Amino acid sequence: MKKTVQRILLSLTVSSMFLTACNSRTNEENTSNEENLTIHQSSKQGVTADESNNRDSQDSTLDHEGSDAMGGIRIKLTFNNEEVIVNMYDNPTSKDVLSLLPLTLTFEDYAGTEKISYPSNKLSTEEAPSGSDPSIGDLTYYAPWGNLAIFYKDFRYSNGLIKLGKIESGIEKLENVNGDFTVTIEKVD
Repeated sequence: MKKTVQRILLSLTVSSMFLTACNSRTNEENTSNEENLTIHQSSKQGVTADESNNRDSQDSTLDHEGSDAMGGIRIKLTFNNEEVIVNMYDNPTSKDVLSLLPLTLTFEDYAGTEKISYPSNKLSTEEAPSGSDPSIGDLTYYAPWGNLAIFYKDFRYSNGLIKLGKIESGIEKLENVNGDFTVTIEKVD
């Protein structure tokens, strides 16, 4: 009798393991089929979620680079007997900065990546992209904090970051400044 009970228990254990394994395989197949369907639908639409996010990120910066320079409008940053020239982009935030010039601001280093300063007034964010991916030499406005930022190192995509212009030469002059420093910003004639 004892052996019969053991055989029944063993039989039940093996059966339940078999059913569990079959159910697990069915779930894996269903999950795999759902993933394949999602991938297939995405490829039919021509864009995966990652590609869509990358495209959004790229789109937000395309409007404010290179070919959209403001008809050759440039500004000059003067500090510590040095000059840096910036080609301005054509967007409402850049125009707002230009309307404030000449301007004298104190800049400080932030995170070993950028030099930042806080103008007395917040700038326009009209028609601004949701954010941008800054690179070396970008003059930007970080709307959430209300600060100007000049990047001397590449950085990641940041929501609320608006590109104002691009330094055409002299970025190394900014990178090498230690501590707080005063910058005069004015239009170049």
